[in-house]
Amino acid sequence: MILILAHGLIHVLGFIKAFNLLPVDQLSTDITQINGVIWLIAAVLFLASAPFIHHKRAIGWIALLLATILSQYLIATSWHDSKFGTIANIVIGIVAVVGLGTWGFRRTYRHEITEAQKNNPNNTVDALTESEIQHLPEPVKKYLRYTGAIGKPKVQNFKVKFTGEFRQSEEAGWMPFHSEQTNFVEHPTRLFFMTAMMKHLPVVGFHYYKKAKAAMDIRLLSLFRVQHQSGPVMDTAETVTFFNDMCVMAPSTLIDPRIKWLRTEGNIVQATFTNDKITISAELCFNDKGELINFTSDDRPALQKNSMIKARWSTPLSCYATFNGFRLASYAETIYSFPEGDFCYGKFRLNGIAYN
Repeated sequence: MILILAHGLIHVLGFIKAFNLLPVDQLSTDITQINGVIWLIAAVLFLASAPFIHHKRAIGWIALLLATILSQYLIATSWHDSKFGTIANIVIGIVAVVGLGTWGFRRTYRHEITEAQKNNPNNTVDALTESEIQHLPEPVKKYLRYTGAIGKPKVQNFKVKFTGEFRQSEEAGWMPFHSEQTNFVEHPTRLFFMTAMMKHLPVVGFHYYKKAKAAMDIRLLSLFRVQHQSGPVMDTAETVTFFNDMCVMAPSTLIDPRIKWLRTEGNIVQATFTNDKITISAELCFNDKGELINFTSDDRPALQKNSMIKARWSTPLSCYATFNGFRLASYAETIYSFPEGDFCYGKFRLNGIAYN
């Protein structure tokens, strides 16, 4: 942002030079008054783009890209004095293209939220009562009480924000990310938008799961697709993820009739979750306090070299804290268990959650 503002202010010099308002020793080449006006327009576009970019508005990136094009034209007309401005224009131009691409990707995410809201309207809901949880296994009932779900409105949808790190292999470095995710329960929908940095380059990702269909699209610089997955295996994998979200972030949804509680051994409970024609199984592990401390499933294959392979998936949970009136795990890891050992590929820190 500082580079954009500084570059914009420099363009004011061209206007001052063209109209002889003040001496401008930095520019030895004569500038016509028409070009002087263009110098001023470019300056205004650079400076005006900043607040819109700060608020993630598309007009900001469009103004920045237009300013860069005008600036490069002006530099060409005063090449001897201004040629080094080309470096700044290249950097700012790349930023503008990436920003506009990210905005477009984010708009897709928001459009999907709007569509999902039409299919999952917010209805008046009752608070969860003790009588409604009596059919659940004891560890699950204890968990619902511990999280504070009893006496609060049942969850119809929720929006979550995370920060954390991803990596693609044991040898790869961790990629910091920010994510926003929106889930709808009645008609299971999970929309996950992520921005990350890979080798100092920006990456955006969008996962969607709706109508029991899933897809993942990850792009470098918001433009170049580096990973894309869809199909029946992905559908099943994301059904596991959706059930995990219900267990971890919306405990009151565990009374959902699509969940079948199969067997309880101490603090470990086995369950299945069915959406449409997909049924997945999982194992929930609780501690004596009532906290859910792990979730494991054999129905979420691992992605390796653009193919899905069978592996046990787990999400150990810790650091319970209060979010919007609920006690929830604020830290989680995502781990695959391979024959050669466990591989942690994700670390998630819960920043905030909103319900209904």
